[in-house]
Parts: sequence; C-alpha cells; structure tokens
Amino acid sequence: MYRYKCAVCKNPIDVDVKIVGLRCDKCGSKIFYKERPSIVKKIKAR
Repeated sequence: MYRYKCAVCKNPIDVDVKIVGLRCDKCGSKIFYKERPSIVKKIKAR
C-alpha cells in the first residue's frame, strides 16, 4: 500500500500497486503526488 495525495483537492489516498486508472474519490482528478516523510537527511561531506 502506498499513500498519495491528490494534486487538486489534497485528499490523501491509499493505493494498491495493482490498481490501474486511479482517480480521486472526492474530485475525480487523475494527478497525484507521492507523500514523502518530512525527515531531513544529513549527509557528511568527504
């Protein structure tokens, strides 16, 4: 299960990988963004 957010209405949607032709239940949009955790990664330079 993956969590996406609708680009139009910002409605969070849980998506199974096997689903094709995904639409937002609230507004019918087909554009989604993958929700990313708000963790900042710090990498030490060499």
